[in-house]
Amino acid sequence: MSLALVLGAAAACGLAAAAVPDVVRRLPEPAPPEPEGSPRGEGAGEPEDPKEPYAAIASSRGLRAGSVLAAALLGAVLAAAVGATWSLVVLLVLVPPGVALAVVDWRTRLLPTRVIAPTYAVVVAVVLVGWAVTSSADGVVGAALGWLVAGGLYLLLWLLSPSSLGYGDVRLSGVLGLVLGHLGWGPLLVGVWSGFFLMGVVGLVLRLRDPRRRRSWPFGPFMLLGALAGVLLSPLVVP
Repeated sequence: MSLALVLGAAAACGLAAAAVPDVVRRLPEPAPPEPEGSPRGEGAGEPEDPKEPYAAIASSRGLRAGSVLAAALLGAVLAAAVGATWSLVVLLVLVPPGVALAVVDWRTRLLPTRVIAPTYAVVVAVVLVGWAVTSSADGVVGAALGWLVAGGLYLLLWLLSPSSLGYGDVRLSGVLGLVLGHLGWGPLLVGVWSGFFLMGVVGLVLRLRDPRRRRSWPFGPFMLLGALAGVLLSPLVVP
């Protein structure tokens, strides 16, 4: 493990994540949901809490500093775990937008396409550049298979139960599949499984702590934490 590599990864991710509040502030507010069923007061049930505005999230105290610290720590941990490989470059690309998505999803239960779509494009570009630089197609093939496996699984779950899984989760799963698949089958399988496991365990604990909460907990942060677990734990789990 190179100390320079770890520090460089931490600095790059931290500097990029300094823009998280600005990215969140520029997100367009979603259209208000269409009313369902009868009007309020006539058996429509308890309404959901209103969505927190993106501008309010962006202005949250400590958001910039917290994003920088979280991204820098993630960059250092990933560099120490993966080493000087092209897969590290692919992983680091995901860190700053991953921090932004985790914050937004936790506060709003939304994963904005305005963040996911550019991340998709950059990850695909970096994977293809890696193919040219390393002269090996293994990473491209692995990324494509990861996209099919993770994205296909989430798409199937969304089709089976759209009320329990948002389509933003499906979009995010494709990006995570690309990144984890580039690393190999071990990180991909452990990463996908860990997302569901963390959601089940941590979500249950949070539900017990706040039983009166009307809305379900967002899945995106657990998917991202699961991907991190896939990178760090797959060498211990998958031979």
